[in-house]
Amino acid sequence: MLAQALEGGFRDAPIDAAQAFRGVMTAMARPGVICQLAGAKPPAPLSLAAGVVVLTLCDPETPVFLGPGCDVGAVRDWITFHTGAPFVAQPKAAFAIGSWAELSAGLSAGNFALGTAEYPDRSATLIVETDVLKAAGQTLAGPGIKTTIQLSLPEAKAFVDNARHFPLGIDFFFTCGDRLAGLPRTTRVT
Repeated sequence: MLAQALEGGFRDAPIDAAQAFRGVMTAMARPGVICQLAGAKPPAPLSLAAGVVVLTLCDPETPVFLGPGCDVGAVRDWITFHTGAPFVAQPKAAFAIGSWAELSAGLSAGNFALGTAEYPDRSATLIVETDVLKAAGQTLAGPGIKTTIQLSLPEAKAFVDNARHFPLGIDFFFTCGDRLAGLPRTTRVT
């Protein structure tokens, strides 16, 4: 394992982890609101925000799929050292990390878990790395949104289709640099 894998985690773990958890949960509780995260320095090509989500939500019981653009030795070593999360194929992933182009094909093919009627929480969460994350684009409505809000999503159809599975479905995080926005399955996209 490279020395680089040992670096870039939370410096002050209790404080940084608590702040990161609050930011990640705020993003999911307030869909479309863009939050700024700090506290980690993951290796490229992983963004700071994606790295913070991984450090916050992944552990040895959390299977992770890496899209081809993120599936590099430095990222694998970093995630392994800091979380112990195992790497798996798409159907077994609790979290998947990659660009929309890398993850959307698996999404449309039904390769990510939607949960079950007994355990809807056993679905995948996709961490989508984007080049642009701004409060413009598709309109979002639903729980956690007072009226409507806009977010620069890569498309609308995939999220409309995902909402049809409710209470099953996939949850999303969109990351760009140090910024994060959440899109839970309960959000309606138009």
